[in-house]
Amino acid sequence: METQKFNYDNNIVRAFLYATIAFGLVGFLLGLTAALMLFYPELPEFLFGTDDTTIKSLASGNIQGLINTQGAMGFGRIRMLHTSAVIFAFVCNSFFCGAYYSMQRLLKTRMYSDTLSWIHFWSWQIMIISVVITFLMGINTSKEYAEHEWPIDILIAFSWIIFGINMFGTIAKRRVRHLYVAIWFYLATWIAVAMLHIFNNLEVPLSFTSWKSYSVYAGVKDALVQWWYGHNAVAFVLTTPVLGLMYYFMPKAAQRPVFSYKLSIIHFWSLIFVYLWAGPHHLQYTALPAWAQAVGTGFSIMLIAPSWGGMLNGLLTLRGAWDKVRENPILKFFVVAVTCYGMATFEGPLLATKSLNKIGHYTDWVIGHVHLGALGWNGFMAFGVVYYLVPIMWRTTLWSKKLANWHFWLGTLGIIFYAVPMYISGFTQGLMWKQFNPDGTLLWKNWLDTVTAIIPYFKMRFLGGVLYLSGAILMVINVIKTIKAGSFQKEVPAEAPALANIGSTRKEGEGVHLWLERTPTLLSILAFITIAIGGLVEIVPTLSLKQSVPTITAVKPYTPLELEGRDLYIREGCNSCHSQMIRPFRDEVVRFEGKNGQYSKAGEFVYDRPFLWGSKRTGPDLHREGGRNPDSWHFKHMYNPRITSAGSIMPRFPWLITNKLDKTQMVDKMKLMKNAFDVPYTKAQIDSANQWADNQSKAIVQRIYSEATDVKDQMIKEKAAKGSAYVPLEQREIVAMIAYLQRLGTDIKTTQIQTASVE
Repeated sequence: METQKFNYDNNIVRAFLYATIAFGLVGFLLGLTAALMLFYPELPEFLFGTDDTTIKSLASGNIQGLINTQGAMGFGRIRMLHTSAVIFAFVCNSFFCGAYYSMQRLLKTRMYSDTLSWIHFWSWQIMIISVVITFLMGINTSKEYAEHEWPIDILIAFSWIIFGINMFGTIAKRRVRHLYVAIWFYLATWIAVAMLHIFNNLEVPLSFTSWKSYSVYAGVKDALVQWWYGHNAVAFVLTTPVLGLMYYFMPKAAQRPVFSYKLSIIHFWSLIFVYLWAGPHHLQYTALPAWAQAVGTGFSIMLIAPSWGGMLNGLLTLRGAWDKVRENPILKFFVVAVTCYGMATFEGPLLATKSLNKIGHYTDWVIGHVHLGALGWNGFMAFGVVYYLVPIMWRTTLWSKKLANWHFWLGTLGIIFYAVPMYISGFTQGLMWKQFNPDGTLLWKNWLDTVTAIIPYFKMRFLGGVLYLSGAILMVINVIKTIKAGSFQKEVPAEAPALANIGSTRKEGEGVHLWLERTPTLLSILAFITIAIGGLVEIVPTLSLKQSVPTITAVKPYTPLELEGRDLYIREGCNSCHSQMIRPFRDEVVRFEGKNGQYSKAGEFVYDRPFLWGSKRTGPDLHREGGRNPDSWHFKHMYNPRITSAGSIMPRFPWLITNKLDKTQMVDKMKLMKNAFDVPYTKAQIDSANQWADNQSKAIVQRIYSEATDVKDQMIKEKAAKGSAYVPLEQREIVAMIAYLQRLGTDIKTTQIQTASVE
């Protein structure tokens, strides 16, 4: 058969490689900033100015600079920007880099379309820049790993579809009959992410000129869909694509075949089947139906088998080549990456069990677990791919193996200094929260007792981050030097015989899986069915049956002012640190609920779009916050938490006190809630929304002035100084925020709980 000549495209690989390195540094730096703010919450004041004379500042002794930032440096926004940068900018770019390189070589063809490759590249980078801008402005949905607002969701979907067309087109024109295991994982990744992204991000925009939208799901249903997405974003963004890279780059670097073809088959199909069922383990002991929690636990434990099958397949690929690990820094990164994958995928199922979940959930244990995977598995795999590709693509040797080894050891120490303190911190939190005195009172009643106990571990975690970032900087130096010493090859000549057409029917004696490997359409359809089963079984009954969430007659929709306050709460990323879910534990009911004695019920969240249950308690749970503290306390707490709570690590929100509340969309929000989601607002309530909000604002301000004369005096002075430019306190953002916080958990009382299923 005649041999065909063609060229591999290294140009697109180089672009994604540069993006991986650049955004990796940005993501690590943002993570380090967030880590620093957890024991030095005054960082924004240091940078922009403060009125607190006990804090040194680069600016003058004036808080206006901090107010002018409008919260861009707030912990909530930095934290979501960090997670998004690491997931979508660093890990996804590293996947695209490795996929574009490996697909061409595995399929013996150039990518289907250079134009589609570049549309994919630029649309993805534009999306990342859009995320940075919008998050810093406070434009977000609050849904973990999916905080992007609706226009960015559409851009992500567009870019992902372009990538899919290019990938399927490349497979269609391949010159290799059977698809290698790495391609199976790429296909499953594309299918699953498309499904997860679309269904979780179904939202109704306030208008097509507004960046604000509301989830089509509410409360318990939104929580289930979000963690079906959230857990499987870890599965199909941070795991399966990286496993595809492992199956290609690890054997290449070791110059050994994959340990077991049969194990690869078992690993692939069992992993993509089991993963989609495990999402509810993030919602143990919450208001989620018990059957869904049980299913999540069962399948999470099952996940150990396929995950460890993949880990062993990777490590055993190095049989007979362990001497190379001593010499080759690339293999060092891969070995530790796969080991971290094994550790994280063993720990995850353990945390999914109810016994450990009641201690670990909402604590730093989960943060340590996540970063063992992110820093070890994702980071080290990406570093290994970079070190593998740069010398090959620039036709030279790595500038310094010693520097690469330094990077390896700094990174490994960074992981240890990050994860271990977080485990200790998490155990400390979980155990302190649950301890009682012999007389039945909480041993650690003040929330700040647990916060101050774990500050040393936050500092050690920061040190781990510094070590990890230092290693990445060494990599950048090494890469730059290697590139300067080499010569980049844009077009790589290759040749292979054309693929003969033998039809898609299964041949006599041909193994079922061998047949599937040469019929990519059927393989993709079966992968889609395998992936979709778990989601269908868990989500469809919960969404379709109204009876799955009983209605509580006392629970009423938010007032217009409370609705605005809730949107401010989301804007500032408050759910990064505060949960809104009191689980049915004695310690939580006593700590957060007091006299009422009610844990959180599913029916309380029917008007919450999106749900705000949170996944981490840096601060206390707020689901029963309403009425616990006076309005003036909230006013001062937002201005400077250290005034009301000595030792607090909460950031300051002074702009909430100076900003005028924008109520121009308030009526539109109520109309949307009524028309799109059937929230029972009456026409009279909507028509009088502004008056309703004004009356509630006046009542809050009257209480603040009666409780805190110093605040009243300050407003009188401000009015005298500003004259006509003065904005009455009733019209400011802080009042809406207080209205929302004081509403939380006040609908149900012990004496008036009445539950009725909706017909």
